[in-house]
Amino acid sequence: MDAGSVTCSPATKPQSRDQILQRKSSRENLDRFIPNRSAMDFDYAHYMLTQSRKGKENPIASSPAKEAYRKQLADSLNMNRTRILAFRNKPPTPKDAVPSEWSSVQQAKPVKARRYIPQTSERTLDAPDIQDDYYLNLLDWGSSNILAIALGNTVYLWDAADGNTSELVTIDDDVGPVTSVKWAPDGRHISVGLNNSEVQLWDSTSNKLSRTLRGCHQSRVGSMDWNNHILTTGGMDGRIVNNDVRIRAHIVETYSGHHQEVCGLKWSASGQQLASGGNDNLLHIWDRSVASVNSHTQWLHRLEDHTAAVKALAWCPFQGNLLASGGGGGDKTIKFWNTHTGACLNSVDTGSQVCALLWNQNERELLSSHGFTQNQLTLWKYPSMVKMAELTGHTSRVLFMAQSPDGCTVATAVGDETLRFWNVFGSPEVAAKATRKAVPEPFANVNRIR
Repeated sequence: MDAGSVTCSPATKPQSRDQILQRKSSRENLDRFIPNRSAMDFDYAHYMLTQSRKGKENPIASSPAKEAYRKQLADSLNMNRTRILAFRNKPPTPKDAVPSEWSSVQQAKPVKARRYIPQTSERTLDAPDIQDDYYLNLLDWGSSNILAIALGNTVYLWDAADGNTSELVTIDDDVGPVTSVKWAPDGRHISVGLNNSEVQLWDSTSNKLSRTLRGCHQSRVGSMDWNNHILTTGGMDGRIVNNDVRIRAHIVETYSGHHQEVCGLKWSASGQQLASGGNDNLLHIWDRSVASVNSHTQWLHRLEDHTAAVKALAWCPFQGNLLASGGGGGDKTIKFWNTHTGACLNSVDTGSQVCALLWNQNERELLSSHGFTQNQLTLWKYPSMVKMAELTGHTSRVLFMAQSPDGCTVATAVGDETLRFWNVFGSPEVAAKATRKAVPEPFANVNRIR
C-alpha cells in the first residue's frame, strides 16, 4: 500500500431502529433482570445443576416403599424446588421495543354492521287516476305524519299512524285536475295547485278552505315549496312567485329566469337560497336576501349543465350549500353543486331518467327514482356514489317520491296506479332524537279569505 493511502470501508448504511434503540439507557430499555444473590441457596443450586442429573440419565430401579420414602425426605428438606435463580421483586413489565410512532401496524377500527335494506316494498296501496306527468308534483308527506296524494281532481290524506284514508277535497272539472300538493311546515295546512293557475290553502283538521291565491300565474301550477309563512309557486308560464299567506296582497316577490315550465322548487334548510328547475334544462339558485318586490329578482347562479328537464332537487341535510339535481330522459345524470360558488362538484350518469331525489337524514346516502327501463329506486353512498341497492317493483316510471317525518320510510307513486312504501333508510341510529322546534302557525292572522 502506498504511503499516505487510506483504507476505505464500505459505505456506511443508514442506522437501523435496533441500533438506535441500543443507544438508549438501560432504564428506558429494560430487557434484563439480575437475580438477587442473597435470596439464593448456592448449595442447592449446585446440587440441582450437577447431582440431580445423574439420576435422570441413569435411573435406578427402586421399590415403591423406597420411592415414597425418598419423596417424603425431599419434602422435609425442601428439595422439591425447581427454580434455581431467585428474585426479590417481580420483574417490571418491559417497555415496547419499538416506539409507537414507528409502528406501522394500526389498530383496526370496529367495522360497522351493514344495514339490511329490504328489496321489496313493505306496503302497497291503490292509486287510481294518478296522472303520469313528469312535470307535476302530486305526493307529499307532512310533519304530522299524514301523506297527501292527488288522484285526478281529488286530494286524499292517508294517516300513517292508523292507516286511515280520508278525502280532503274534490276539485271541479273546470279548474282541475290537481297539479301539485305541498304541506305547510305546521303539518296542518296544505297548499293545492290547480290546472287553472290558482292555489288553494286548506286546513286538514277541519277540511275547510282557508283562502285561494289568484293572480300568481297564467297557467297550471306544477311545483310548490314552503319557507315558513312564504309559499313559493312555480307555473307552466315559467314564473316563480313568493306568496306571503298572512297578508291580503300575498305576492311579495317574483323570480324571472325560466322560459318554460318550472317543475322543481326547493328551499334550503336555512331559507336563504331557493333552487328551481325547469323544462328549459336550466337550474337556478336564487338568494332570498336580494329578492325584490317591485322588479323581477336576478338569479344568483344560472346553471346550464343539464341537457334535459330538471325536476329532481334535494338539498343536503349535513352540508347546507350542497345541492343535488337530476336530469330527465335526455340527460340521465345526477349532479352535485356548491351553491355558494356555483361550481359543479360531481356528475354521475345513472343510465335512466331521474325523476326524484331524497337524502337520508341519518346517513350519507342519496336515493334516486328513475324511469325507463327499470323504473327503479337506486340508493347511493355519498360521496363515492357507489350503488348500495336497487329496488324494483313499479311497472311505470317512478315520478313522485316523499319521505316520512322520521326519515326512515319513503313513499312512491307512479303511473301504474300504485302507492308503495319502502323501508329503504332503516331506523335512526340515535334512539332519542332531538325534539322538533315548534313551527309558527303561518295562518295565525288569516280569517278565511277567498
